[in-house]
Amino acid sequence: MEISEGTRKAFKYASRDTFPVMTAFLVLGAGYGVLMRSKGVGWAWPGVMSLLIFAGSMQFVAADLIASGASLLSAALMTLMVNFRHIFYGVSMLEKYKNTGARKPVLIFGLCDETFSLVCSADMPEEVNLKDYYLFVTLLDISYWVAGSFLGGLLGGALAFNAEGVDFAMTALFTVIFVEQWEGAKEHLPALTGLALSLLSLLLFGPANFLIPALLLIAAALSAERRLIERRAHDAG
Repeated sequence: MEISEGTRKAFKYASRDTFPVMTAFLVLGAGYGVLMRSKGVGWAWPGVMSLLIFAGSMQFVAADLIASGASLLSAALMTLMVNFRHIFYGVSMLEKYKNTGARKPVLIFGLCDETFSLVCSADMPEEVNLKDYYLFVTLLDISYWVAGSFLGGLLGGALAFNAEGVDFAMTALFTVIFVEQWEGAKEHLPALTGLALSLLSLLLFGPANFLIPALLLIAAALSAERRLIERRAHDAG
């Protein structure tokens, strides 16, 4: 079957855009693999878990849950708390992932922080198949994490690994994406609202507990601002 030019270009752009994610995921995934080996897990299981679960930070938490023999209920509640933000990610992707056909299950399964950021900021030329771009970004991000996890599992028995500070690569990536979106957007009210409410939540609830309150406040505020933003866009048009 011949691959269309739009699909080829989608893969090209996805490979370029996910390169920073690759560098971070390979290292962090390897750290996860080493951590799992230190808990007595076999070398292949970190990669298998990453392939079947793909939960990022929750997988690090899962390592301790497995080691401590936590109940399924405890694991489920912890997963809900750690990954609560994905509810908002999913709602935000309803329009972008509409009419994606057979790609949709993969897009839903692979929606993580990094994929969400890249998909939201995607500004592709018209000749690029956008739906394929979403798919390739998702698949590449998954593959980086799984590869890093397998690598860590293989090396875990022979090497001590310290990934401290490597996760700052993700902070840098999100900062760049935010700046690009800011420069490309005509309306900055949503971004300013998000920043203000995030800082407020950080001050009120502290670094360990601010994320969920911030997301709830931002969702409520943006819902209230929607008519104002749409009216501004209509008047400007």
